[in-house]
Amino acid sequence: MADVTLRDVARVSGCSVATVSRVLAGTRPVGAETARRVREAAETLGYRPNHAARALRSRSTGTVGLVLPQITNPFYPALVRELTHALHAGGRAVLLADCDDDPVAEAEYIADLLGRQVDALLVIPAHEERSRDAVTAAAARVPLVLMDRGCGPAVADSVAVDNTAGMALVLDHLAAAGRRRVCFLGATGTASAAAERRAAYAAGAAALDPGAPDQVALGDFSVEWGRAAVDEVWAARPDALVCANDLIAIGALQRLQQLGVDVPGEVAVTGFDDIPMAALSAPGITTVRQPVTELAAEAARLLGRRLAGGEEGSPRQAIRLTPELVVRESSVARPAGTAGGTVPAPGGAASLLAD
Repeated sequence: MADVTLRDVARVSGCSVATVSRVLAGTRPVGAETARRVREAAETLGYRPNHAARALRSRSTGTVGLVLPQITNPFYPALVRELTHALHAGGRAVLLADCDDDPVAEAEYIADLLGRQVDALLVIPAHEERSRDAVTAAAARVPLVLMDRGCGPAVADSVAVDNTAGMALVLDHLAAAGRRRVCFLGATGTASAAAERRAAYAAGAAALDPGAPDQVALGDFSVEWGRAAVDEVWAARPDALVCANDLIAIGALQRLQQLGVDVPGEVAVTGFDDIPMAALSAPGITTVRQPVTELAAEAARLLGRRLAGGEEGSPRQAIRLTPELVVRESSVARPAGTAGGTVPAPGGAASLLAD
């Protein structure tokens, strides 16, 4: 059976080909009754747009490239899902690339996506410094939004959680619970999320114990490092382990259980991100929840504004979204049958900075 064409839809709807094109592309306003007839005809005939032909006419492929540092991190699949939904609502499809935390591979994927004529790029940089050249060059060619991690000031628009506010929520919670001998289990490197969380801990931990800012062990964002980190710090007998993400917290919790340590009786454990495994652990892990749906929506909005034009030369925007603390049994013992709660950070839903 031959493919259904715009001319077929025009014949059945009683409209011109130009009107049918405007309705289905959404490029110009059309009367409600006319639009209804066109859409009914298209559905009845089973019309499907030819994206390749549309790309040739409009010089737009309707695609957005998304480059991730490591899809195996459980935080990213949820973000990809929300991004796919947000961009699909605007008529755009996502082309995904995973660079496996390698800035060289990241640069190659960015070049490949640009070669495929994507309309825009979303990038979670693998490294704040080593990713900068490729990201800066790409941002000069197409609209680009950095997500979750930064790549230096004014490189591109960016949207991320407020890591400082999130760490403040954790430290305030631990202080209220009477914890004083705190220790930070984080990640080395210059990735902005790691650096910001580490700096926020150092800035706020002194209020619990003057020596706490120096109680830091650094590895990577993994369960394996969480286990190893406990062996590094346990001799000091901390009463709280503040972990830079949930994977580290899960590993720390596993090792503490192997050692027979009572959590949260002897030591509290907290994470960051609120991946699904944080709630499924026993005990459930107190963590900072990232607003993933809002993160995706803001990224799509920033891209949409740049793609619509009229923003050329305008300052880069850096949006920081407000997190909330999800309190579970890893930091506060609860009576059986009660659920954890959430504590929002002060200051509203988001803050916006112009670089």
